[in-house]
Amino acid sequence: MDKSRVAGYVESIGELLRGISDAIWDYAETAFEEYRSAAILRETLARQGFEVEDKTGGIDTAFCASYGSGKPVIAILAEYDALSGLSQKAKAVTEEARGGKEDNGNGHGCGHNLLGTGSLGAALAVKEYLAANKVPGTIKLFGCPGEEGGSGKAFMARAGVFAGLDAAFAWHPMAVNAVMEWKLLANYQILYKFRGKAAHAAASPHLGRSALDAVELMNVGVNFLREHLIPEARLHYAITHTGGFSPNVVQARGEVLYLIRAPRLPQVEEIYQRVNKIAQGAALMTETSVEIEFIKACANVIPNKTLGRVLYDNFKAQDLPRYTEEEQAFATALAQTSLKPPGAEAAMFLPNRGKDLAEYTKRLGDKTLCDLILPFDDETAEPVFPGSSDVGDVSWNVPTAQIAVACYALGTAEHSWQLVSQTRSSLGHKGLILAAKVIAAACVDVLEHPELAEKAAVEWEQRLESHPYRSAIPPEVQPRPLGTL
Repeated sequence: MDKSRVAGYVESIGELLRGISDAIWDYAETAFEEYRSAAILRETLARQGFEVEDKTGGIDTAFCASYGSGKPVIAILAEYDALSGLSQKAKAVTEEARGGKEDNGNGHGCGHNLLGTGSLGAALAVKEYLAANKVPGTIKLFGCPGEEGGSGKAFMARAGVFAGLDAAFAWHPMAVNAVMEWKLLANYQILYKFRGKAAHAAASPHLGRSALDAVELMNVGVNFLREHLIPEARLHYAITHTGGFSPNVVQARGEVLYLIRAPRLPQVEEIYQRVNKIAQGAALMTETSVEIEFIKACANVIPNKTLGRVLYDNFKAQDLPRYTEEEQAFATALAQTSLKPPGAEAAMFLPNRGKDLAEYTKRLGDKTLCDLILPFDDETAEPVFPGSSDVGDVSWNVPTAQIAVACYALGTAEHSWQLVSQTRSSLGHKGLILAAKVIAAACVDVLEHPELAEKAAVEWEQRLESHPYRSAIPPEVQPRPLGTL
């Protein structure tokens, strides 16, 4: 089996991959509770001859599946967690919960059912290549739970599971086909828990101390802080406990969850300390107490141009999906509900390359499905994208590159019912098959040309600038399912 047959192998297991993706969509399990989703991936890998390690990094729903021996050692990253509150009927053009006894209220609004299964397909194809050619090299599929709000890979990196790798590849469902050249932001997630004193809000309000007042004052203080932060920083919050539903009771409990982002971890740490002071000030003003609970953190992403070029060249070598009239009509109907302006996705990938952006915006025209690959540039500095990914912690431990693969209609908002609807459709299926082909072919290139891994390592060392990886997650902090926050 040579490289030219890798894509054909992926096509041959297409039915298997589509079935697994749909099963994970049905399970719709959130961070660190993806027991069935992880199991179906692990069991498939074990049947295909992989050596499977459970509970990698001490996380129940993480795993590592390995095949082969010797170097280079190549990792493929898989995710499979869903988002809470995004239950949605598949292949629908209107918002409608899927219903039935299996509806747990969650939904795959970021396409991780596709992501994990596409990565599985790539790993199986590389295994077939290694087995047929009996060449040195090891492929590892890392099952990475809790990307949404949990940063599972950051906990795995803290445990050292990504040590000894020569290259890592990842992908993500998107509306366009492109190499993900972004520098994503580092972040901390922190829970602020205020405690006060309950009292009758009318008869004896002077005896109460409102924890909800403290939460509100903290949020006001943080909003004033925004003006005095670096422009790239982001602060988000959600009030997770309001103290109950009785307005005639002074609320003795109030909690707010913060996500603090900035380009580098030291900048996040500085903002975190300032936010802590605001929380402590809110507690002083209300005569309440505050407990500051560290939930998780992840590092910024360090792109790798060398591996990005390998992915791009293999992307261009693939035949892109062709869409039926029915698929086009489905995408058009969903695009009419979109919140994004035309061309938003191309602009997100090409913010500093006006000529390329103009050309590809023209070529996309009024299409609702992307049928081209956005250009890759070896020379232009990567833009900073104001999102985050726990792939960042992987990229600090091993040269890492990612692609975006079109799995849904242009204009679709991430984390939306429209996206959930499409991630169990033929649009998503075609995208995951394409992703598997590209990543498998890139892995074969590194196996056949180990000097690519060596070149990627040189670039990676230069980008680290002699700053060794340091996990920002305190040693006592453990991964937590969303329902326990």
